[in-house]
Amino acid sequence: MNVGERMKAIRKQQGISADVLAEAIGVSRSTIFRYEKGDIEKLPIEVVAHVASALHVSLAELMGLSNGSLPEKISNIVSDLTSDRQQNVYDYANRQLKEQNSNVIHIPRTRIKLLGAVSAGTGEELQDDATEVDYTGIIPDYDYALQVNGDSMKPLFTDQQIIFVKYAEEAFNGQIIIAYVDGKAYVKKYHRNSYECQLISLNPEYAPMDVTENESFKIKGIVIL
Repeated sequence: MNVGERMKAIRKQQGISADVLAEAIGVSRSTIFRYEKGDIEKLPIEVVAHVASALHVSLAELMGLSNGSLPEKISNIVSDLTSDRQQNVYDYANRQLKEQNSNVIHIPRTRIKLLGAVSAGTGEELQDDATEVDYTGIIPDYDYALQVNGDSMKPLFTDQQIIFVKYAEEAFNGQIIIAYVDGKAYVKKYHRNSYECQLISLNPEYAPMDVTENESFKIKGIVIL
């Protein structure tokens, strides 16, 4: 597993969205995906260190070094140095530690109310009662939160990602909405014109859902994050 794959695995494990991580380290969401896919080879150590800090893991863990391997190597080298050079190593390490501590980015962790799951594929039934879950990241002004099931809205939303929604019964073309169709909830891109109304998946492997003549179709909210 390379750095990008470990980065994605740790981010997913902690429930941190690509948007939140991108904001934390000052890059775009697409850049995060490029890191994770390995499109950008030989990431600078400064970038890897910044990502490790934002994910609250050690640099060694993100780089895939076994526990204690790097400190052991450093210790072996330092033990062979003269006392004045050992002092130089200590001073440098101390400066690095102070710089690291001054640049630590704290991503807030909060309890949120999750109303259930919404499908990016085959449809889900929302819960009547919300359950509380831990969420790491910036929380917008929202009415309810949902977990995305499926991959039809990739790359915007990934499977198991938590999204935040404002109640709404109408939407503009191009907005991402929570739609009810035949009693089930979906997250889709809204498209309507004089002839048809469709729910669009961002993943091209999924065909649009035509709801032009479907009387059960209702808009239940607009996704804001």
